[in-house]
Amino acid sequence: MKILIQNGRVMDPASGRDEIADVAIAAGRIIAIGQVAADFQPSRTIDAAGCIVAPGLVDLAVRLREPGQEHAGMLESEMGAAVAGGVTSLVCPPDTDPVLDEPGLVDMLKFRAEKLHQSRVFPIGALTRGLQGEVLTEMAELTESGCIGFGQAEVPIVNTQVLQRALQYAATFGYTVWLRPQDFYMGKGVAASGALATRMGLSGIPVLAETIALHTLFEIMRAAQGKGKANDGKGARVHLCRISSAAGLELIRQAKADGLPVTCDVSVHNLHLTDVDIGYYDSRLRLQPPVRQQRDRDALRAGLADGTVDALVSDHNPVSADAKILPFAEAEPGATAVELLLGLAVKWAQQDGLALMQALSVLTRGPQTVLGNSLGTLQHSVGQLSVGGQADVCIFDGNRSWRIEPEGLRSQGKHTPFGGHELPVQVRATVVGGYVAFDAASGAV
Repeated sequence: MKILIQNGRVMDPASGRDEIADVAIAAGRIIAIGQVAADFQPSRTIDAAGCIVAPGLVDLAVRLREPGQEHAGMLESEMGAAVAGGVTSLVCPPDTDPVLDEPGLVDMLKFRAEKLHQSRVFPIGALTRGLQGEVLTEMAELTESGCIGFGQAEVPIVNTQVLQRALQYAATFGYTVWLRPQDFYMGKGVAASGALATRMGLSGIPVLAETIALHTLFEIMRAAQGKGKANDGKGARVHLCRISSAAGLELIRQAKADGLPVTCDVSVHNLHLTDVDIGYYDSRLRLQPPVRQQRDRDALRAGLADGTVDALVSDHNPVSADAKILPFAEAEPGATAVELLLGLAVKWAQQDGLALMQALSVLTRGPQTVLGNSLGTLQHSVGQLSVGGQADVCIFDGNRSWRIEPEGLRSQGKHTPFGGHELPVQVRATVVGGYVAFDAASGAV
């Protein structure tokens, strides 16, 4: 299919391009940006006048709820929500049911996703069998099936010797390990420790739960690299998922300064919300990690702006009504967010006086850096617009705001703490591999 996107403002953080230009697409690839051949005859033309033409967004934390949790969401609904939000590439954690610890399960997920012709799905394989933290998985076989890294989702590894061996094995073969830093014993609460949790009688998760896990991880990484010396290629590459505290962020900043090969992300919930937003036991704020105090939120916003935080993620985790409409402590953690990612990123930039290009960077160039060499032949196509690269494009109206109505979201999960909020931009169309996966004008996904 040949597509011509006309008159849009092309913005690409990877190249620094920011200009009014046409984009020509053929055979799933971008064949021209700016000067389009006179004999190019598109089968579809998209007039993007007044809109931003950006690389397709990359979301590093999206649960698709398949296999095993179809009551909360299905591939069709969640990937439809992704493209409606401009997300053309997404990373799926391994905590499905059954866990993604066998090549056959990964093959099935990839096959089902590819048949839908929507977002590209990059699975994270389980680091240990069944996520039980005891026996390492066959990482080589899982990589051949399409896994781009290995992690534990929400399940910490209690045995530090197993963690050390996992990092050593991953380093040997160049795999990236994805971990959410949280101590097993101190992370069993339901809200962030503090005055509010105490007054409400909610069991707290202290900042120590995050910092202890980070200290442990960094000490293991430093030992592998020779007593804290700068990265000499001997250690595993680690991505830290959904940092929640100012203290944790400071440890990561120091680890990066020391040369440890670490990257990190933060979720839209921790970027915009605080524990005060829990209000009167609002279970929509039952999240992992929990939203913390204002000082933590402000530190995360500053860290995202200065580059310490590499990427912003939706932490999309749809939850069924039966599991969410319960007392706060009993409700299942999670929220729907993938459709809101772009708008919440732009809202952050506007509130903090940052340029639109910076908001796009944490959704495209930043995630691309995190994924690194894990993408193989797609490495130089995901998260950027380049001639010859895969045609993954997000077209959005930067001057059209919209009000979040949870029941109108395409995700099967309708619970979000941002219900009723105004977002400053709206996705108009999403192109994935040269195929129009979403068109707001027709309402088609």
